[in-house]
Amino acid sequence: MMNRCYLFFISVLFTSVVYGQQLRPASSATIYHEIAQLRNLTNVLYVAAHPDDENTRLLAWLVNEQHVRTGYLSLTRGDGGQNLLGKEQGAALGLIRTHELIEARRLDGAEQFFSRAVDFGFSKNYEETFKHWPRDVLTGDAVRAIRRFRPDVVICRFPPDSNAGHGQHAASAIIAADAFKAAGDRTKYPEQLKMYAAWQPTRLLFNSFRFGSRNTTTEDQFKLPVGQFVPELGMGVGELAGQSRSIHKSQGAGTPSVPGVQTEYFALTDGTPFTNSLFEGIDITWGRVNRADIDADLKKIQEQFSFQRPDASIPALIAVRKKIAAVKDDYWREQKLHETDLTILHCAGVMAELYTKQPEAVRGETLPFTLRLIARGGTPVTLTAARWQKNDTSMSLKLAGDNLYSIDRNFTIPSDAAVTQPYWLSKAGTTNALYYMPDDEMAGLPETPAALFITLTIDVAGTPFSMQVPLSYKRLDPVKGDVTEQLRIVPDATVELSNDVFVAGADGSVQAAVRVHAYTDISGKYLSIMTDVLSKPVFELQGLTLKKGTDTLIPFKVAAAKELAGKDFHLIAMLNVPNSATLHIIQYDHLPTLQYCSDPMARVLAPTWKCNVKKIGYVEGAGDKVPDVLRQAGLDVEILKDADFSSVANLAKYDAIITGIRAVNAEKRMTAWLPMLLEYARNGGTLVMQYNTAHGLSTEHLGPYPFTLSRDRVTEEDAEVRFINAEHKLLNAPNKIGNDGFKDWVQERGLYFTQKWDKRYATIFSMNDTGEQPLEGSTLYTKTGKGHYIYTALSFSRQLPAGNKGAIKLLMNMLSIGK
Repeated sequence: MMNRCYLFFISVLFTSVVYGQQLRPASSATIYHEIAQLRNLTNVLYVAAHPDDENTRLLAWLVNEQHVRTGYLSLTRGDGGQNLLGKEQGAALGLIRTHELIEARRLDGAEQFFSRAVDFGFSKNYEETFKHWPRDVLTGDAVRAIRRFRPDVVICRFPPDSNAGHGQHAASAIIAADAFKAAGDRTKYPEQLKMYAAWQPTRLLFNSFRFGSRNTTTEDQFKLPVGQFVPELGMGVGELAGQSRSIHKSQGAGTPSVPGVQTEYFALTDGTPFTNSLFEGIDITWGRVNRADIDADLKKIQEQFSFQRPDASIPALIAVRKKIAAVKDDYWREQKLHETDLTILHCAGVMAELYTKQPEAVRGETLPFTLRLIARGGTPVTLTAARWQKNDTSMSLKLAGDNLYSIDRNFTIPSDAAVTQPYWLSKAGTTNALYYMPDDEMAGLPETPAALFITLTIDVAGTPFSMQVPLSYKRLDPVKGDVTEQLRIVPDATVELSNDVFVAGADGSVQAAVRVHAYTDISGKYLSIMTDVLSKPVFELQGLTLKKGTDTLIPFKVAAAKELAGKDFHLIAMLNVPNSATLHIIQYDHLPTLQYCSDPMARVLAPTWKCNVKKIGYVEGAGDKVPDVLRQAGLDVEILKDADFSSVANLAKYDAIITGIRAVNAEKRMTAWLPMLLEYARNGGTLVMQYNTAHGLSTEHLGPYPFTLSRDRVTEEDAEVRFINAEHKLLNAPNKIGNDGFKDWVQERGLYFTQKWDKRYATIFSMNDTGEQPLEGSTLYTKTGKGHYIYTALSFSRQLPAGNKGAIKLLMNMLSIGK
């Protein structure tokens, strides 16, 4: 049965909400867990460096078996890693991995926090890491997380030394240790004290591990059995942990769900020693605030809880709530009131959602929305008030009998609403190693809190409760069913240059295009294209008028100019529409639709390279932008599909073929394709293979002669590169490669080098990180039949999108080796 009420409201509240989530009824098992957690007055904070570093088995055990509030502080958002799903790199990949962590926490029940650190890629020791990361700033971020979350126990995933296996891993342990000491000191980071009191955790632990051949566990460490079966979950926490970790799909981190009890190991790093429990010597009951009577009441509620009638617990919970409201300790009073209120609403079976049927809106736009409410328990529930922006409306709508009530009205987006994007990308960081971090309650949160919402006041058994329900977008997907996402606020119009990288003519001229999308009607607007060299626009368009929903591609030419000839420069698109920017939308099945903005800018390169080939075939791998740059450089690049491998003869039309990064890992058809590619090379073609990883290869036979892959890499992007044979054609034709060819590389030299190879391969380069032995496995070359084969672990996939011309020259030589 549906009851539809028509009420008139003027506008909606617009402010910052930390926990503005749609309220959904919880299962009885979830409510039972919430009551059990109400009895525990303690928190645990887990600290590591990246998404997927966290020990999901331990997090799941703490939350679901011990009923302890637990958080994970990841110093980075994983933006320096590799993307197995698509082409997103850098901040865009960090946004994907942020939301993979959010989804993982939805499963295991822990909470998620971040520092402002940019993941600059793999590093081999913490000294290298702290050349990039400002240690004091990130320690301050960790201190803020501790003061905010107030953990009694802080647990590190990694040790502060080479056993961590990654410089950023070791750095996370060092930062955690620094923060452990500083968090309780009021003289450290005093600017935080306006929001959070100083807090000293009781102990800092290292959660040791066995990863492959690396074993940091010892028999004298504290041993903790975890993985126990939890009847409310219907599985053991190890099985839940496998599901949680498998959400990290952009990393290919699918993990088995392992039943049964397993042992976790811990070593004390700082703080109070212990022998029997992680919480030894800590009163984690209501006794810590001198209210053992509250624990007795909650114990009785837990023992008498009815899985068939959770609403039967409401009177007792409301009575306990009155006692909690009188607790003198500010932190525990507010935290437990929040938890109790949510539990009572769950017991009452309250559902509240506020949605519209369009995915985005502009500021000032009015659109229809629906507020739907239901209470599924037997306890009387009444909606007594709704607050929309600055307007309160009193009412008396009884929610009873499991009946759905729906209120339809129009919603006007405030004229000062912010465009939807992650807060950490909304402004530039203070250095290229840091993202933006606001100095408010948003700092360290995984995402920007909901800002468009309605505040409802409901009465449950005579007690008023207030809840904030965000405005959402809801659609019916033919495969997934109902899909609910955040309503995205977009600029009136967006502007985007057609490429990230352009190649100019010798005279500085550029053929390009700019795409303008109107999200509302625009009229008489001015579009211009500027450079960072000339003071005047290189292109102008007056009186641009577009209807809502129009997407138009406007070609333009940058005329030849002596000031531009032979120079690298930038193109900047400007449209006189407020907040106009390039809008990026990311969509994957396991995540909500993600949105962020960037400046409408592109790099223009002066061509300083030569290439002796024209037609290139490209086998896509895990996702990269190399083909886009090669096309801009004048090559005819075709993405190879299954039909192209119907015969080797089909491949003969290509002057050279390149395989994308991790193609043999990501493309399972390479089992059939690679033998044909090798035959293409023997017949006179040139095959260039970019790096793969040894794990998960679709075939072990990567080249015409044997070689093996390793995890060796050179992470120092400025490491010296030595030429083993300076006369080799790869270094001389058609482009002369000298030391300047490796200038200004980004993130790394290369990764997953070859380790052992047949003597018929020639090695080209020798390189190493500081203090390490030289590595010669970055690039292998051999003649094969009438053609040529090159395997390279150099990171072209990062250098070409960054516009590095030395890397472009080297790749052009590889493609031209047969001409």
